Amino acid sequence: MKDIAIVRVTTRAQKRAFVEFPLKLYKDNPYFVPPLYADEIAQFRQTHAYSDTCDTVFFLAMQGQKVVGRIQGILQRQSNELRSEKRVRFTRFDAINDAAVAKALFDAVENWAREQGMDTVCGPLGYSDLEREGLLIEGFDQLSTFEEQYNYDYYPALLEACGYQKEIDWLEHRLRAPSNPNPMLGRVAERALELSGLHVVDASEMSKRKYINTYKDGFFECLDECYRHLFGTVPFTESMKKQMIDQFMLILNKEYLMILCDENERVVAFALCIPGIGEALQKSGGRLTPGALIRVLRAAKKPRVLDLGLIAVLPEYQNAGVNAVMLWEMIKYLQSGKVEYAETNLNLETNTQVMAQWKYFDATQHKRRRSYIKKI
Repeated sequence: MKDIAIVRVTTRAQKRAFVEFPLKLYKDNPYFVPPLYADEIAQFRQTHAYSDTCDTVFFLAMQGQKVVGRIQGILQRQSNELRSEKRVRFTRFDAINDAAVAKALFDAVENWAREQGMDTVCGPLGYSDLEREGLLIEGFDQLSTFEEQYNYDYYPALLEACGYQKEIDWLEHRLRAPSNPNPMLGRVAERALELSGLHVVDASEMSKRKYINTYKDGFFECLDECYRHLFGTVPFTESMKKQMIDQFMLILNKEYLMILCDENERVVAFALCIPGIGEALQKSGGRLTPGALIRVLRAAKKPRVLDLGLIAVLPEYQNAGVNAVMLWEMIKYLQSGKVEYAETNLNLETNTQVMAQWKYFDATQHKRRRSYIKKI
């Protein structure tokens, strides 16, 4: 076997090879959903939204002229400062089933972390909580959502052989409409709106752009407040907000974005459901070719599946029955027959309060992801 060479990504050709390696590794895999190709290339630019809060490095593993693995290291300065930590995150790890390749890649990231004065490597974690995160350890025969990263079942063993141990898991559930919805939930939802003086924003007379522009600031304020204590999260900068809006504008369907406001139009809660576009992107490798764009727009308009992107309720309203409002609306979505089911995406295993809500649905826990850690 040829020796393994680790190459730091700097040239245009290397950047393209880094982005395209998983497309080759998972070619014809029915469960892999690629990210948008343009978004992956964009992270190499100095104008990338996270360039002012993160330092990053990219490595390729080569055997001769062949790419056999890749990995990215991220020094998330915001997160380290907030938590008084000295961590480097790894992400975008992909490799053939070869322990020597994995070791060479992780050695490279660990050495880079030491050079930055860090003492811990953890992941898979991206720049923020909105990036793909977690290594799949259960559910290898399940289709990934657009927001998730798929990996083969040999990956956990590769990490553990490099000395990485579990830090925390995320669970994922598939939600279908309950056969007998709990009528009490509907009554609690109706009563919660009356007592709290809240209302669900009626977006029927607004364009999607106007709807988002009107409530985006309140949306991010609510998101930051509700997620700031969760594992791996960081506050949103203005460039991060703009990037998120730009990335999701194409696929957002205002029918599945519910916003609750008080009498002063302050956003106090929201539920962002994203039309499932994973299957629409599989054929094109994440490139928005004309054919892929048509499939994505069709899926966004009439989705078969909904991905539960983000749900948040300001702390002062969390015991006021506001959760019931969003759950009841979600049940009505599923009962309408417009979509087959919803994917919860990642719920921290410690977030039992959120997962307890899935009892109102016909719910199946079908995937598990893990974040690993290693002291260096």
